[in-house]
Amino acid sequence: MIPFSILDLAPITEGSDAATSFQRSLDLARHGERWGYQRFWLAEHHGMPGIASAATAVLIGHVAAGTSTIRVGAGGIMLPNHAPLVIAEQFGTLASLFPGRIDLGLGRAPGSDHTTARALRRSLESSADAFPQDVVELLDYFADAPRRPVRAVPGAGLDVPVWILGSSLFGAQLAAALGLPYAFASHFAPQMMLQAIDIYRSTFRPSKQLDKPYVMLGYNVFAADTDEEAQLLASSMQQAFVNLRTGQPTRLQPPVPGYLERLGTAERMMLESVLSCTAIGSPATVESQLRSFIARTRPDELMITSQVFDHAARLRAYEITAEINRKG
Repeated sequence: MIPFSILDLAPITEGSDAATSFQRSLDLARHGERWGYQRFWLAEHHGMPGIASAATAVLIGHVAAGTSTIRVGAGGIMLPNHAPLVIAEQFGTLASLFPGRIDLGLGRAPGSDHTTARALRRSLESSADAFPQDVVELLDYFADAPRRPVRAVPGAGLDVPVWILGSSLFGAQLAAALGLPYAFASHFAPQMMLQAIDIYRSTFRPSKQLDKPYVMLGYNVFAADTDEEAQLLASSMQQAFVNLRTGQPTRLQPPVPGYLERLGTAERMMLESVLSCTAIGSPATVESQLRSFIARTRPDELMITSQVFDHAARLRAYEITAEINRKG
């Protein structure tokens, strides 16, 4: 098949804490490295009781230090929350510590609510609108000969691949215009996926970093030894989305038998929409769903995410997915 990678939100499960989450993230990355995953990305979120990856660059350093070959990066850094120079210095530091292994994915959403965004000390009035200019500024800090008088030290002249992340057409257009690889958040916002892919590929302009389009798509996998077990595992993620959309975010909850049958029509329809890029089932079922998705979308890479409550079951889901990929 194509390269598979791992997206980890460093979930905090009910009854657990952030310290345990970080231990499990590193354990997952070590297993993923052995199973042949291409990269391990962590996403920036703030004020979320079930997500521990707020200090994303710090956590990337933790994972990179505990692994040896897998690429580690941000999927992504929410650039409106930060001064571009600070991100250049952080990822310049990471690239200096772990040469050739660090990726930097950039998004323009705050990854939080407005109150939390204000607490991050960035201006809400200009942050989202300034995203393209902030990306260009950040790219310049990594250049061999930056145009700006301020230099990122470390940062200038270092090889830090920059990706644009998106869930709408905006990111596709920006990634194409700048000649950068593009990662679409189809694992939770698939509605514009096909249109965004088409726009990105048809309008792509080669750059120093990339000579042709490169598309990564997010994809949920809940794999287990039986279809019934996989359906049960998926209920933790289903609960998380329902709780988030109803304004009651929680830690990742234990699986609930028959959870979907308990929901109303509106909640079931919401889950069908946001989780339409998802494989749930036994190895044979997941393989069929994965192959169908890849044939339909033709991505260059898949970013697999699996929000499973039990750590051992989560590892098993990624192991099954890796075994499917090795079959080609």
